[in-house]
Amino acid sequence: MSFRQNHLLGIETLAPDEIVTLLDLADRYAELERGVDKHGDALKGLTQINMFFEASTRTQASFELAGKRLGADVMNMAMAASSLKKGETLIDTALTLNAMHPDLLVVRHPHSGAVNLLAEKVNCAVLNAGDGKHEHPTQALLDALTIRRAKGRLHRLNIAICGDIAHSRVARSNILLLGKMENRIRLIGPPTLMPAGVSEWGVEMYDDMQAGLEGCDVVMMLRLQKERMDGAFIPSEREYYHRFGLDAEKLSAAKDDAIVMHPGPMNRGVEIDGTIADDINRSVIQEQVEMGVAVRMAAMDLLAQNLRARRAERGAQI
Repeated sequence: MSFRQNHLLGIETLAPDEIVTLLDLADRYAELERGVDKHGDALKGLTQINMFFEASTRTQASFELAGKRLGADVMNMAMAASSLKKGETLIDTALTLNAMHPDLLVVRHPHSGAVNLLAEKVNCAVLNAGDGKHEHPTQALLDALTIRRAKGRLHRLNIAICGDIAHSRVARSNILLLGKMENRIRLIGPPTLMPAGVSEWGVEMYDDMQAGLEGCDVVMMLRLQKERMDGAFIPSEREYYHRFGLDAEKLSAAKDDAIVMHPGPMNRGVEIDGTIADDINRSVIQEQVEMGVAVRMAAMDLLAQNLRARRAERGAQI
């Protein structure tokens, strides 16, 4: 299998063949997850530490479950009560972690680049579970796996990403991944929620939902990231839903077999109508959650293989 990474810090550094390798392995883990015996031993004897400096439900739970399913010793650190709250620097935290000899470190942090900094200071494989407005690589990978399983391919599709693009690390990672896999990407939302320099990203931009969704294969909705906003980006949630919330009328512009996605948490009646979210013929939102465990199992398995190979090489040199 072709996967050359020591860490999984973002999609930007992944080559298309590495994305395919990870998704192929995740596909096999997805089938394992649906079986009677859901456990493997790829991480047996390894220690996984989860450090979430931001609140999370889906991502933290799926990383924990993925590690346990593969036999790792999993520890969740309570970052709300950590020494960082008492003034310890991120570098000192990294030194403390090194003394514990972890093998896999899963980190979510509110500041862009913090996970990359940790990766430079620790002697283990680091997985980015979301850093600020920068990236959320495993979310993009699970979205890609969901699309591939639903559509039978992950290339030359018309994919619309709708909503708060400016504050979304999910959008950034998806744009990078889907672009590498030769898809046509459309960003739909109000100009106030488009990031600076977006015109250079190789995407199409729309501020009209029906025009943007015309002929799309995949419709990916994003929530308003109010916690990252420091001003009034929309007139009101009611007005936002009227113009950019996904309902049956707007969705009718997409292809008849278009799938609807949402990374969660979902605000019904703000960015998506509840009946659309629950439509078993169009919505793959629950499948996204399911694929999250499989993708994180695959990512940790591949990184653990590379970690063991590096350690074996160092041992041979000694």
